[in-house]
Amino acid sequence: MFFSLISRYALFYLTVGLGHILLIQTVWPTQNNSAVQLLGLFPDVQNTSIPSTFSVHSRAMFKTAIILAQQYGLKINGEYIQWQADQTGGDVVNALSDMCQAISNSNIMGVVGPAYSREATDIIAFAERIGIPVISYAATNPDLSDRTSYQGFYRTIPSDNEAAIAIAKLFARYNWTSAIIVYQNDAFGTNGAKVINAALTNSAVMIRKTVIFDVTTRSIRGDLQALLTGSPARVVILWADPINTPLILRNAIDNDVLGPQFTWILSSSIPFATFNQSSYQALVGLLTVEAVTGSIISEPFNQTLLNAACNVWQTYEPETFPGISKIDYYGLFAFDATWLLIQSLQKVCSSDSSNLSTCPSMIGSSYCFNRSLTNSSNLFSAINDIAFLGVTGPIEFNANETDRLTGVYYIAQNSQPSATGIYFTPVLKYTNTDDWSAYTLANVIVWPGNSLAPPTDRPVLEGVTLRIAVTQSIPFTMLSYTVDDFGRNTTTYIGYVPDLIALLQYNMKFVPQLILAPSTKTYDNIIQDVANGVYDMMMSDLTITSGRRQIVSFSSSIFDNSLRIIMRESTDESIDFLAFLKTFSFGLWLTLLGSGLFAAVILCIIERQENEILQNRSLLPLLSMGMWYSLGAFVGYGVDFHVRTAAGRLLTLGLYIISIVFVATYTANLTSYLTIAKTTELISSIDDIKAGKLPFNRIGVRLGTSIEAYYLREISGGVKNYYPLSSRQQQYNALLNGLIDASFMDIGVAEYATNNIYCNLTLVGADFETSAFGIAIPKNWVYAQILDVNILSLREAGSLDDLRTKWFQAKTCPEASNIPTSMGVESLIGLFLTFAIISVLSVILFLYKKRFMLKDYIMSMFRNNSSFTQQNTSVRQNSVKSLEDSPSCQVHSDIQLQL
Repeated sequence: MFFSLISRYALFYLTVGLGHILLIQTVWPTQNNSAVQLLGLFPDVQNTSIPSTFSVHSRAMFKTAIILAQQYGLKINGEYIQWQADQTGGDVVNALSDMCQAISNSNIMGVVGPAYSREATDIIAFAERIGIPVISYAATNPDLSDRTSYQGFYRTIPSDNEAAIAIAKLFARYNWTSAIIVYQNDAFGTNGAKVINAALTNSAVMIRKTVIFDVTTRSIRGDLQALLTGSPARVVILWADPINTPLILRNAIDNDVLGPQFTWILSSSIPFATFNQSSYQALVGLLTVEAVTGSIISEPFNQTLLNAACNVWQTYEPETFPGISKIDYYGLFAFDATWLLIQSLQKVCSSDSSNLSTCPSMIGSSYCFNRSLTNSSNLFSAINDIAFLGVTGPIEFNANETDRLTGVYYIAQNSQPSATGIYFTPVLKYTNTDDWSAYTLANVIVWPGNSLAPPTDRPVLEGVTLRIAVTQSIPFTMLSYTVDDFGRNTTTYIGYVPDLIALLQYNMKFVPQLILAPSTKTYDNIIQDVANGVYDMMMSDLTITSGRRQIVSFSSSIFDNSLRIIMRESTDESIDFLAFLKTFSFGLWLTLLGSGLFAAVILCIIERQENEILQNRSLLPLLSMGMWYSLGAFVGYGVDFHVRTAAGRLLTLGLYIISIVFVATYTANLTSYLTIAKTTELISSIDDIKAGKLPFNRIGVRLGTSIEAYYLREISGGVKNYYPLSSRQQQYNALLNGLIDASFMDIGVAEYATNNIYCNLTLVGADFETSAFGIAIPKNWVYAQILDVNILSLREAGSLDDLRTKWFQAKTCPEASNIPTSMGVESLIGLFLTFAIISVLSVILFLYKKRFMLKDYIMSMFRNNSSFTQQNTSVRQNSVKSLEDSPSCQVHSDIQLQL
């Protein structure tokens, strides 16, 4: 049974082993002597040597239905119905010519056909002029469903409107939301594509691209590969007849736009014998959506009638009979179209004489356009009212529609590999009263790429090689050189960007090809290369700007960025000896001094009589004691005497109040002043640069970067008055060598460089000009959505934050160089110098006070030293004299004299 699904549109030949039909010799009975005839129009050209099953089976089943009517004794006005069968070759002129000739020479009561929608419009118009019905078995053009425009038309095959609804439900089944339509530009293809577009749009499916196959030139209009790969959709609906479908698929194979990248849905199955076996793998996973009969999907159909028809066919044309299970669907639809006409004629024109007045008949001259069918309205009413179970299923019409009301069935076939090649097998079934369901529980769908998982309707990067441009930018991308076990040097990429590529590759399964962009190229040059197709994307510390968006597209942000000012560390601080006094203004110091003198005078006046410490002192010592008291109260230290009067205590309270405020204010101002002095740079923020506190030619700016665009826009007003830099390394060197005083840098790179590499460079001020780094991709890149989805998923999972922590929070520079509160002796050297001076004065004062005691002590020491000298001389003289008087000394003296 399923073999018919494999070879539905195969060409039959009579050659043994190939099943071809070269010359069909039929023994159908002669049909040229009845006044009641039906005309059948079939698609093959006259006298063709390679007839198609489509045409052969349809013609055979047309004749079979009429023979059966004869066998059942069905007569019209006492005569059996007979046929005329013509082959039009699908040409409307041939069809009209054959029809005109038949009507001119015979009593044609109805037309079965035509096969193609492109023929139907003119055939229907001609038939309406004469008043005869046209029932097609294969024309599916949805425009033909309009009863107002096509009064005498019916068809037993479902309209493309029904096929479009079935396809829309198939998309809903697999959650596909976008599609590409390829169609042939005739009535069948154009109108089919139109209703499919409408049905999918109503189901929220976006049609991304429509591609035309020109039936005249037999070729695709445009570059099929560019049209499909440039679209963000990956499900292709091919709406073409069985003759053109293989041509389009061969074109798709040549352009590598079949599986596994694309999922194709065909309007009809095709034979694979005409394809090279090397193409079979690409053809795996095709789906078809095609109208079938009830017998295929276990729906009601007239088995008895079908058996009888097959017996007739086998009797009169056994060489073309394929077997009951292998009859082409169009042949079955042709049988029901013929049987519908027979049943309708029988209903309005039976052998009962009472009904003869209602029987239609052909009148007029022998010229076809001058002939007409009488009582045709009775025939149309009979067609509208009749209902029967045909070989395809229930047949029923009404006066408002040209399409059958019941028995609308579709099947989805799937091309699957086998040991001997590739074949179509049914996998899904559909009825217009139900939805898609599994054909059998045992049948699974093999999708493109031999996958059992339903594909997505969007481009997938699995297996796709991406050329990714990267730039050396610490720590975003760095080169690491290693030596393997065989002594070979290998270069690998490390850093934020390579790690991000690895995460994206793990999720999307693409093949990354990292290409280090030449150092001579600016970022804008590389972006232009991406737009020109040199690279598929650029991943670096690349800022998203409006100007760049006009050239390429960007992914979602991979790094939140801002700018910082980078400068040299200050190494030569000037020494200010009186820095500790600059917390207050000179006027405030004078006011404090005056307040102290005033308090000293008042204190001396009110305390002198009562306080014994101040009594009996001259004016200068008295004022000194008063100033000492005031100073002690100011600094909160206190003095070694106490006031004795209430007025003195009240004055002391006032001094304490001044002391509290003075000490607190001085401490706070001194801290602030010393901190500011420690961090003082040439500039403190971007506003200082805008204000011109640095010469513009001392500001370095890298060419071809978003920073240059910011400088020209926000600082110089478009004037290139900066110091030009061609690379980041030149930027560092220019700062270290004093060629520039400041420059701008992205915050991530700047923090890493100043924390780990250039410890004598520092960042100044707050960050500014917030922005984002993104991946540059070509305009309308088909993988843009899936790339964004994966980047956002990494952000939501915290992976981007982990990468930022890994590569930007490392720190190897000494901590001391970054502590803003630490300061050297030079910061307060004036304070210590003041202390030294006071200490010297204290010693001098002490010596001055003790000058008389020191004089007496020195004189005493001098006198004592003189007395000691005299005593020592006397002792030595006495010692010598006693030695001389000693005998031993005399002997010793004698010995010395002898020597």
